[in-house]
Amino acid sequence: MTVLSAAGAQTPSLVQSVDWLAIAPVVITAAVALVVLVADLFVPQERKPLLGWISVAGLAAATAALLPLRAGDRATFCLTGDPGACSYTADHFALVVQFLVLAGALVTALLSVTAVREARMPAGEYWFLLLSSAAGAALLPASRDLATLLVALEVASLPAFALVGMRRGDRLSSEAALKFFLSSVTATAVSLMGVAFVYAATGSLHLAQVADRLEDVPAQLDTLAMAGVALTLVGFAFKTAAVPFHFWVPDTYVGAPLPIAGYLSVIGKAVGFTGLILVTVIAFPAYSAIWGPALAVLAALTMTVGNVAALRQRADRPNSAVRLLAWSSVGQAGYLLVPIAAAAYSDRDQIGSTVAYALMYAAVNLGAFAVAALVARTKPLHRIDDYRGLYAERPVAALALAFFLLCLAGLPPGLIGLFAKVTVFRSAVDAGLAWLAVLMAINVVIALYYYLRWTALLFRAPPQDAAAGEGAAPAGVRAKAPLPITVAIALTGVTALVLSGAPELVLRFAAGSLFPQ
Repeated sequence: MTVLSAAGAQTPSLVQSVDWLAIAPVVITAAVALVVLVADLFVPQERKPLLGWISVAGLAAATAALLPLRAGDRATFCLTGDPGACSYTADHFALVVQFLVLAGALVTALLSVTAVREARMPAGEYWFLLLSSAAGAALLPASRDLATLLVALEVASLPAFALVGMRRGDRLSSEAALKFFLSSVTATAVSLMGVAFVYAATGSLHLAQVADRLEDVPAQLDTLAMAGVALTLVGFAFKTAAVPFHFWVPDTYVGAPLPIAGYLSVIGKAVGFTGLILVTVIAFPAYSAIWGPALAVLAALTMTVGNVAALRQRADRPNSAVRLLAWSSVGQAGYLLVPIAAAAYSDRDQIGSTVAYALMYAAVNLGAFAVAALVARTKPLHRIDDYRGLYAERPVAALALAFFLLCLAGLPPGLIGLFAKVTVFRSAVDAGLAWLAVLMAINVVIALYYYLRWTALLFRAPPQDAAAGEGAAPAGVRAKAPLPITVAIALTGVTALVLSGAPELVLRFAAGSLFPQ
């Protein structure tokens, strides 16, 4: 639609139709967040758990809203006829990542139903913040301009700061929230400066237009453009917990409520990796000679630092289980960075390996946190030693955790983990990054030790004193598993089992025309 200017020339109209079906998953999540916040004012205290189930239903509805979008790409918020000037695109890549985000948030919500009630956290605020963060995380993969990307990043991040510090009166929780906030805000400020530099060099914020204009950027603006590219990557590298932007991870995971630690380990990483993929592969391919080697080095450092730190965790220390999962997530982030770096040296199809690995990692890591939430009901110190003899006490939970750990290690019967690692390894080899492939193989061997050590502990004889350890439940007491936690373990376990039986489904689902030309 066009209008006549005073000079008689046609100019694009700002009036446009909105594709509500395309944005439905994000809108549903945000709308349910507002409903929960308002309902909290009127629901009596004894009925507050109802807010949690409303949130679970809302996330399930938002996930289901992705189904009608499978037919093809849909774009909206386009101010001109140029298809590269759309701010929201529901293509295959966006839908796959939105599924990961919303399904992961749904599992987090199931784990939170019991945690909010037992920890006496403010229900209305908790569910509003969780849904708001999920809405921002779902918006980010469909964003196709730098401004929308940064807004989505902050909408996903700002509620997470409050969620980490939700346990009022807990020193560790407050300290974790402060560290997370300060480091994240600093990274965001650097990214904002980078976006400003990119805009100054190209005159556009839309990713496709930025890519075209960077191809022939004037020589006098080349340094400005390179600085903008480097600085823009910082904020997303922080979200992925890539070294050296990882220092906030262990303390944040320990201080946060356990469901939120699981949420950050999966959804937080999905946000960071999605942003990295969009800005590098779509917006900055002209500068692949800069970000390709940088991401390869980051991948090598991240996987090595994460796995070595996880290896050093002592089983008898409080919070050692959560810290091991935190450092493990840092190591896994290194593997996830490999295909993105490889895309700079070969073709963009390598990105499918990162998405496939992220889908596997989301299912099994949330499953491990779900079992940890169950064990923490009777052994709240979160020590690895607390899992000794878990098979004798809770055989199903022990088998589930063993399977999740084997998937993370990449060992049978966790074939989905092995398949994902082989896919990532192959992407490095195909891109000519043999040194990175060798380093990845070494790190996989290192990770085998601490994953297998924890797995073996599950099947050892239980300690003589059933109540061993401060904070443990009295001898002979076995707390009944709450239904939401049981459902969360079942969902993640069944998903991992199905994918281990047919691992090719993941790559086929993730790699289908991620970035059509």
